[in-house]
Amino acid sequence: MNRASPVRRAGFREGAFVLLRWVIGALMVYLGLSKALQPVQFLKLIREYEVVADPLLLNALAGLLPWLEAFLGVLLISGVAVRGSALVLVTMLVPFTAAVLRRALAIQTSLSIPLCAVRFDCGCGLGEVWICQKLVENALLVAVSVGLIAGAGRRLCARHRLLGRESRSA
Repeated sequence: MNRASPVRRAGFREGAFVLLRWVIGALMVYLGLSKALQPVQFLKLIREYEVVADPLLLNALAGLLPWLEAFLGVLLISGVAVRGSALVLVTMLVPFTAAVLRRALAIQTSLSIPLCAVRFDCGCGLGEVWICQKLVENALLVAVSVGLIAGAGRRLCARHRLLGRESRSA
């Protein structure tokens, strides 16, 4: 049996994380812009979670979050500040996923249906989604983002090209 060398496996893993970084980046740009172009609809969806009561803060979230998502996506695609972008993404995804789960559980209880039968527009930018599928998707996004925070997916990053070779040791 011919096993791949550790160097080959590490190269494959690194290439896979670069591809995942680009996919997540493109997804974040798309989702961010889809919400930014429909701010009133996004504001209504945020309001349904009943997490923020202050209208000024609610409007600020509806106006800023989509652009932040799109900006993080551009950073991930370009390879600039990958670890920081992934960290911000995780800090956005974890509370959002918890809020989606909380809302789904409330709907499940009120309608007396199985959790995986719950479907609603969670505000992610994709319209109505099956909640179990959304929870799995978010868990995968968090897992890949944690991998990026740990340093995976550094190949083809613009950072090293912008700062030169000396910055690698710093």
